[in-house]
Amino acid sequence: MGVWSIGAGALGAAAVALLLANTDLFLAKPQEASLEYLESIDLKTLGKEPRTFKAKELWEKNGAVIMAVRRPGCFLCREEATDLSSLKPKLDELGVPLYAVVKEHVRTEVKDFQPYFKGEIFLDEKKKFYGPEKRKMMFMGFVRLGVWYNFFRARNGGFSGNLDGEGFILGGVFVVGSGKQGILLEHREKEFGDKVNPVSVLEAARKIKPQTLAPQEN
Repeated sequence: MGVWSIGAGALGAAAVALLLANTDLFLAKPQEASLEYLESIDLKTLGKEPRTFKAKELWEKNGAVIMAVRRPGCFLCREEATDLSSLKPKLDELGVPLYAVVKEHVRTEVKDFQPYFKGEIFLDEKKKFYGPEKRKMMFMGFVRLGVWYNFFRARNGGFSGNLDGEGFILGGVFVVGSGKQGILLEHREKEFGDKVNPVSVLEAARKIKPQTLAPQEN
């Protein structure tokens, strides 16, 4: 009886742990970013002659949709990038650019990501777009039913990837208005494969008011 009791107790503890892992109780709560925080972020171009610039250049005139990519080689990230890229024709009509930032430039990972993402990609070396407080999902992600659902959804969609690069710091998607209009949408990935709703992105993008040039005095 003692062995059976220990076994039953272990199974019960495992069941409780699995149940708790599938709630949001132990997930790190995201801290909302302010416009001032985003404006001050240093980004770097990925060409042969890299240029460092302040992130506010991305949205100053026409606003922007920006994806903070968790890992370019991740098939879940490639799936979300494809969803966002499907909005590009409508974003182009609105005059709103589509961008992505990555937190590292590993071998050909960014180049291999570009077929899935139809906008420019920049490097955020200090990982500021993943903050103000960076959140990580470690191996708990692999016992979450939502993550497994996301895995199967992306696989069934024909997406594949690799394990190169850092993939535990969670990413997100921002829609930022022009000038000082502010952050119109901030989606923070809560678990691997937690995609933003493309409809919400487009609705937010439609609220952007492009900056107009002040008329010149004669």
